[in-house]
Amino acid sequence: MRPDKGPNENAGMIKFLTRTRGCQRLDWTDWLSYFYLWVGLFTMFAPILWLLMSSLKTESAISQSPPSFLPCSQKTVQIPGFEKPLPLFMTNDKQGTLREMAQVRRIDIMATMLDPAKPEAQIQVNIRDRKPVNELNFASNNCTDLFGKFNFGGYLWNSIFITVVATLLTLLINSMAAFALFKYQFRGQKAVFMLIIATLMIPPTIILVTVFLVINSVGLLNSLWGVILPAVTARACAD
Repeated sequence: MRPDKGPNENAGMIKFLTRTRGCQRLDWTDWLSYFYLWVGLFTMFAPILWLLMSSLKTESAISQSPPSFLPCSQKTVQIPGFEKPLPLFMTNDKQGTLREMAQVRRIDIMATMLDPAKPEAQIQVNIRDRKPVNELNFASNNCTDLFGKFNFGGYLWNSIFITVVATLLTLLINSMAAFALFKYQFRGQKAVFMLIIATLMIPPTIILVTVFLVINSVGLLNSLWGVILPAVTARACAD
């Protein structure tokens, strides 16, 4: 039985992972390696971070152009006499003073604006001369609405069950096949091995219709096992 790793062995592992080409200071190849690793890290996790921030945006913030990383949405104000809140923009009034004004309507490139403090006075402004007023708004109700509108717990359980069961069955079948091909010598061993390798060349989309017909004929349509078994057999043949 192998003894547990001592402190010296752990220190050696840390030293191996943090080693550099330069002794006292980083060499240019070390800087290049770290730059390459940071670029790869950003490339992999930037879409995930963007997806996470987008899940906290409102519908208007998602459709905003140009898009923003933070969940910022346009600020609105409720004015008496209007059913819906009006969006706010920074624009110049009749005196040329830059201030927040609400947009009543927009026709082509001209927008009708008014001062929320004096809604009776309206002016016409070119849409190029106004800038939307944004505010940081985390739409936390997106997560609660998800559980209210959809059976998210059932969908999550189906995904976990299919993934776990398909992985366990694939490991079991592939381990037995690999053991037989590696340990035993029999006639046609290379032919069987080449046949298994040849299945890697078959795209899954080619047999998609056939798999559907087989699953439908055995009565596994609209069931979790109808998804698990084709995945297991396809992986077993491919692996």
